[in-house]
Amino acid sequence: MHAPDGFINAPVSAAAGLVAAGAIAVSLRGARRELDEATAPLAGLVAAFIFAVQMLNFPVAAGTSGHLLGGALAAILVGPFTGVLCVSVVLLMQAVLFADGGLTALGVNITDMAIVTTVVAYALFRGLVTVLPRTRRSVTVASFVAALVSVPASALVFTLLYAVGGTADVSIGKVATAMVGVHVLIGIGEAVITALTVGAVIAVRPDLVHGARGLKQRLKLRVNGELVDAPQAAPEPAPAAARSSRTVWITGLVASLVLAGFVSFYASADPDGLEKVATDHGIDQKAEEHAIADSPLADYGVEDVDDARLSGGLAGVIGVGVTVVAGTGVFWAVRRRRTGDAADAVSPADTSV
Repeated sequence: MHAPDGFINAPVSAAAGLVAAGAIAVSLRGARRELDEATAPLAGLVAAFIFAVQMLNFPVAAGTSGHLLGGALAAILVGPFTGVLCVSVVLLMQAVLFADGGLTALGVNITDMAIVTTVVAYALFRGLVTVLPRTRRSVTVASFVAALVSVPASALVFTLLYAVGGTADVSIGKVATAMVGVHVLIGIGEAVITALTVGAVIAVRPDLVHGARGLKQRLKLRVNGELVDAPQAAPEPAPAAARSSRTVWITGLVASLVLAGFVSFYASADPDGLEKVATDHGIDQKAEEHAIADSPLADYGVEDVDDARLSGGLAGVIGVGVTVVAGTGVFWAVRRRRTGDAADAVSPADTSV
């Protein structure tokens, strides 16, 4: 759903840019409370994984494909504030390195794909886990539903932005119907990917899943006709693979590299939901060429590498590498800032008598 330059006029693009900048500023502060020594590197990995999976377009209808947006996945794994930052890092890397999503449209894309998906998904997710049985399976089910709803919500917000600042004279009603309709189908794919990923991480390290924290329900005993909390048993020793987050990080990075460097070659070549709707309904009439269309990595290929499989694979590996480095750097900086703020808040001991 990456909007190119020219779809939305300059005033609305600028306004969306201000919204995106404000949300990122708020998220930077909020992420300080979400990140710790274990989750800071995981957040960088989540960004890289989202980048990799976004390269895997899957068919959803005749001549149309879709791909992961990632807001729901990021919010559930590492928290909503950190999730906004994760998807924003991905969108920035895609825009400046791969000419995917316009530079002047970056604010629109962050607002639509990072903020809306994360806020909608996490709000729905928290509501569901509140009313569902407090189990790991409930987290997975809630992840599925939240991811499913977040995608058409994003499509609807794009339609609203286009209704205000669209550069082509088109029927907004028809655009809204087409956008929401196709993105409901894409949302199913998003939901499957999100639920499978969240379920896999919960199975290995449930403590690393932000949305699963505090969900373990204490056992009850009936004493003299009343239910009371059972004494908590000593925790079982974690298996070696689960004791270190390094195993999760390495496994996730390898999976991301394989997906972007190899599996992406077999992704659907059909246009994604926004591209298809734009072509069918004339939204693309005023689309502009990307400012860095001649980038050596434009269109997810490496310049001067003639073999398509090798070119795309190398571009994917480079993208994963750059994203994990950039993302991890951002989140470690946020984490260090939190530690520094905590240290500053501790006043020296009073030695006066």
